Amino acid sequence: MTTYNVGYIVGSLAKGSINRKLAKALIKLAPEKLKLHEISYADLPIYSYDHDGDFPAAATAFKAAIKGSDAILFVTPEYNRSIPGGLKNAIDWASRPYGTNSFARKATAVIGTSPGAIGTAVGQQHLRSILSFLQAPQMNAPEAYIQFTPGLIDDDGNVSVPSTEDFLRAYMEEFHQFMARVLTVLPRDA
Repeated sequence: MTTYNVGYIVGSLAKGSINRKLAKALIKLAPEKLKLHEISYADLPIYSYDHDGDFPAAATAFKAAIKGSDAILFVTPEYNRSIPGGLKNAIDWASRPYGTNSFARKATAVIGTSPGAIGTAVGQQHLRSILSFLQAPQMNAPEAYIQFTPGLIDDDGNVSVPSTEDFLRAYMEEFHQFMARVLTVLPRDA
């Protein structure tokens, strides 16, 4: 079976982000054939089409990291019933200038955690709408809205609740199968 290079993007830039803890857990629970690496957007300036003719190095590197990945996993909090502004800015950089959308035909999945009972459901729906416009195939099921409780995931990505650990492992297995199907229909070099 093929090994896949999966980029993951954490929607929060905070060092102590609970979504960063979730990302660490997902890396630990992912099938062996998924090699995950973070694609950071911390150094991106605010997007403006004034830069379309001369992209800054950080934006060029960000686009290249997405383009070089077989799939993209978004692990994001919900800010004000939407996605964090920094994440939206990063998506704008990766999809511009017109005709150079790095997300087109790229398998994607969305997951997130928050202390609230509905996890990150509304923010994820906004992100899914953006990804649809960008022609990024999305894993639509299982949906994953994780309510973060104290001690659920430690700083090393260990999950303390067995049923949550099992769910996250199954989520990553499903993502593995989804990206394999997408890449069968939409090969990277096609």
